[in-house]
Amino acid sequence: MKVWRVGLVALLLLAALAGAAAWWLQQALPLASERVEVSIEPGTSPQEVAKLWVQAGVQTSPTVLYAWFRMSGQARRIQAGSYEVEPGVTPRSLLDRMVKGEQSLETVRLIEGWTFAQVREHLAKAPHLKSTISSLDDAQVAALLGIEGERVDGWLFPDTYAYSRGVSDLLVLKRAKAAMGRHLASIWAQRQPDSPLKTPQEMLVLASVVEKETGLAADRGLIAGVFTNRLRIGMPLQSDPTVIYGMGAQFDGNLRRADLSTDHPWNTYTRRGLPPTPIALTGLAALRAVALPQTTRALYFVARGDGSSVFSETLADHNRAVNQFQRGNAP
Repeated sequence: MKVWRVGLVALLLLAALAGAAAWWLQQALPLASERVEVSIEPGTSPQEVAKLWVQAGVQTSPTVLYAWFRMSGQARRIQAGSYEVEPGVTPRSLLDRMVKGEQSLETVRLIEGWTFAQVREHLAKAPHLKSTISSLDDAQVAALLGIEGERVDGWLFPDTYAYSRGVSDLLVLKRAKAAMGRHLASIWAQRQPDSPLKTPQEMLVLASVVEKETGLAADRGLIAGVFTNRLRIGMPLQSDPTVIYGMGAQFDGNLRRADLSTDHPWNTYTRRGLPPTPIALTGLAALRAVALPQTTRALYFVARGDGSSVFSETLADHNRAVNQFQRGNAP
């Protein structure tokens, strides 16, 4: 008789728990703001998805939310993408949205060599992308992205990003920042053992310079080799793009001799070593070129005018190349 009673109590408890769970699944989840956004990258585990929603502003236990994902039997069917929820979303509807991949997707492409100013301009024109950074300066955006310092340039990975309609431009930037972090860590681990670069940030800075200097993809490894050689012997990089970047809005399209001698932190003619920050969005090819530069004895290069460059080991040879290709004088 006692066994029967214990069994009955257990059944009643299970029924109560099931009823409570069914009730919870239909209740609106409390949100920290009017809209909560989450970007789920491919390969993100269901447990991490639950944490992302809670960190973004869904005010519930990540353990309970993950338990619901598992109990539903659909946890592994959650699709990567950008999602936004509004007041009234329930645990059931939240999971359904991710399983069905219910997104009205648009795309935006960030291009190698762009500055953050160009990124801002492009995002402002992107369809159905909510503007949240237009009133913020670069330092404020950098802080929101977890970037040390006041510059965003270089810390965003150039790629095509799909997003659901109505999500914020900041969410796209966070995805681009996270993608750069992953690529940077992976390529840094593959660098040459004798590289003069001491940190992943230094690799990114030099790669951004190579990105801006490269006119022909086939020359990228040699350009990285030249700059690596210069760093090893303490020779100034003497890169025009760094000077132009440091000039900012003062650059009118013409780089003059006076500009090369006007000192500022990004002037690699007046200062040795790397500039203090990246100068542009940097792609995988430039990162790999800097991590594993092509072996060369060249210390100089000059553009031919067709996108390619002439590389020289000596200053005399370089001056002859400059005379021929930049000044138009026959050798």
